[in-house]
Amino acid sequence: MNIFALVFKIVFYQPLLNGLIFLYNIIPLHDLGIAIVLLTILIKLILYPLNQKAISSQAALTKLQPQIKDIQERHKKDKVQQSQALMELYKKNEINPASGCLPLLIQLPILFALYQVFLAGLDVNKLGDLYSFVQRPEQINAIFLGLVNLANPNYIFALLAGIFTFWQSKMMMGSQSSISTSKNDFSATLNKQMLYFMPLFTVFIAWKLPAGLTLYWVVMTLVGILQQYLILKKNGREKSVKN
Repeated sequence: MNIFALVFKIVFYQPLLNGLIFLYNIIPLHDLGIAIVLLTILIKLILYPLNQKAISSQAALTKLQPQIKDIQERHKKDKVQQSQALMELYKKNEINPASGCLPLLIQLPILFALYQVFLAGLDVNKLGDLYSFVQRPEQINAIFLGLVNLANPNYIFALLAGIFTFWQSKMMMGSQSSISTSKNDFSATLNKQMLYFMPLFTVFIAWKLPAGLTLYWVVMTLVGILQQYLILKKNGREKSVKN
């Protein structure tokens, strides 16, 4: 095992596997779906500071779009000057334009690790990576609420994942449409295309994945929508107080 695989196993795979099985063991009726929901909320709480910063930065960038476009127009022939002016604008408003990418980058190894966890977690013979204090269950009940087999793909969960992904994107991008001043604005056009492409892509991928992983995505997105709403509402109140 190379160093990257070892780090991935220790940092992502083992904690997620042990967290899932620990929750499964203590939940009444041992419902794997409820364990996934609780694990998802726990992950979201851990990532809350990063997500909060990313959402606030994205909202601030949206409000700065008129100034950003003005700088791009004034320095369209001098890219170096344009970059310097944009960096000064970001610094003045205490915004890191790259901060929105960090939660997404962290989500990727988590999703990959959860995929491996669900493959192993449904087979009690593949639970050799449990910590000493986490009891190995005699069997795993993969039926969520007695209705959905989380080991198999589920088209309803896939559709919900796409719908909630669209909802979350629409919340953040909704204000951008009112800011855009040009019908030929390439950035606005690209954002609008991504608004519809990402939910469709999510459905396409989720359609083939185990429902357990899709359930994680659905709950993660729903909690993200709630967090986004609360943060944007809080920022709006703070702006009103300052004014």
